[in-house]
Amino acid sequence: MVGAGQLARMTHQAAIALDLDLRLLAARPDDGAAQVSPRVEIGDPGSGPDLARFAAICDVVTFDHELVDLDALARLEAAGTTARPSAAALAHATDKAHQRRRLAAAGLPLPRHVVVADTDGLARVGDDLGWPLVIKSARGGYDGRGVWMVAGPDAAAEVVAQLAAGGTEAVVEERIDLRTELAVVVVTRPGGDRVVYPAVETVQVDGICREVLAPAPLDPAVLDEADAVAREVADVVGAVGVLAVELFWDGRRVLVNEVATRPHNSGHWSIEGAVTSQFANHLRAVADLPLGDPAMVAPVAVCANVLGAADGRDPLAGLAAALAVRGASVHLYGKDARPGRKVGHVTVIGDDLPSARRRAAAAVAALGDPVPGAPASTDGEGSAR
Repeated sequence: MVGAGQLARMTHQAAIALDLDLRLLAARPDDGAAQVSPRVEIGDPGSGPDLARFAAICDVVTFDHELVDLDALARLEAAGTTARPSAAALAHATDKAHQRRRLAAAGLPLPRHVVVADTDGLARVGDDLGWPLVIKSARGGYDGRGVWMVAGPDAAAEVVAQLAAGGTEAVVEERIDLRTELAVVVVTRPGGDRVVYPAVETVQVDGICREVLAPAPLDPAVLDEADAVAREVADVVGAVGVLAVELFWDGRRVLVNEVATRPHNSGHWSIEGAVTSQFANHLRAVADLPLGDPAMVAPVAVCANVLGAADGRDPLAGLAAALAVRGASVHLYGKDARPGRKVGHVTVIGDDLPSARRRAAAAVAALGDPVPGAPASTDGEGSAR
């Protein structure tokens, strides 16, 4: 696995049960997965030579993130390296302009958009799509970074010019009147066998996912539509392993937002909440083994992300209090708890969504920054029984 962050850390845990020899290409020896794995190579995942050196000792290469040299990876594939997903699939996640072109050509539902390389005609684009606009950097954005809401032509021109100066195209999109953000995790084997996890709601605050609600509390017809769109996206992208499809629901239609060709935050709930976790199924797919059941083991699951507290306190200081919350499963990533940094998550499975959300929020508050607007636990929900 190229990369050694929290996704690799949780993949490593799944690999132990399967007795798979998971090696890691880590940028630093203190990366989250490098702290717990005995098989770590230190190198730059964005370096072609480091990638080639790592690939030479692996039967198959997979990824914790998309920040790799895709040209170098494509050359390695041409020389015989097996990469799952391939460089061609990864390009859909690393380049939003490429992703938009490919998905639009396939007729998938997208926000109205234009890909621009400079400011020429930008005012007309805004008039056509309607102000305010959303501008996304074609490359490099994540967790709300690389995304701007602009009210008029001057602000739009400033952002596009900044991106153009860095050699990056801009995806200029209509602003969607969002009801809900959704995600669907699709896992595919090399031969095409596939499993799909239930559509979930991702609750975003300031561009960062704070909660994942499984299944999404929407009409079943909407969830079926999200499932169908995600399967179509998976056909276009052609990724082996986990593909996470992020979606918008505006009350009338499901639209594709972004894709990730790796295990994804929207699937963390599956460790405790599904028969087979996304991490185990990613490994099964990459190793071309039979896929596991993605069905939920309880009516609902809530996964709440732990962000570093404003006072910078160590999450371990609140671990006992978090573990005392009934049903709370705590996952910490071995990261320094800088304010606002994603350092872990908590999952609660149960019979009803309000109770599971309250308990997950209580455990998160013990560990770090509280989930904004989360209700307090009541009637003994915040402690073990």
